[in-house]
Amino acid sequence: MKEQRAFLSFMELALAEAKSAALRGEVPVGAVVVFGGEVVASAGNRTRELCDPTAHAEVLAVRAACAALGSERLTGHDLYVTLEPCPMCAAAISAARIGRLYYGASDPKSGGVAQGARVFSHPQCHHVPEVYDGIAAVECERLLKDFFAERR
Repeated sequence: MKEQRAFLSFMELALAEAKSAALRGEVPVGAVVVFGGEVVASAGNRTRELCDPTAHAEVLAVRAACAALGSERLTGHDLYVTLEPCPMCAAAISAARIGRLYYGASDPKSGGVAQGARVFSHPQCHHVPEVYDGIAAVECERLLKDFFAERR
């Protein structure tokens, strides 16, 4: 009989990155790249700080993980992110060959995985990760709603 490993979520670390982003005035999204149960890289949104519209948490975490490994591919790696990736981030996830994507809150307005563009369902998509949604969704959604409520 094959031994079953318990599922270990790294969403708490992604939430910590999202909370740090909020403290910087960024939209609170956090991402963590994991391989074999070890964190390889993590990041929160920095679009305002870096004046860079591509500085989403997912892209920054993927860049940092690739730099740490000295490779443009993250085959077999997991990515935990607090919000459904946008189309740009979904394309980066595909290009990096991320093995599994775990995300918290869905994004009906700007999502690119289950909503909107649905990047992974296109025939032009070269790599499709396993996708698991709704991980700590209530806390992820609350963080975003509270952030935007304070600004209105």
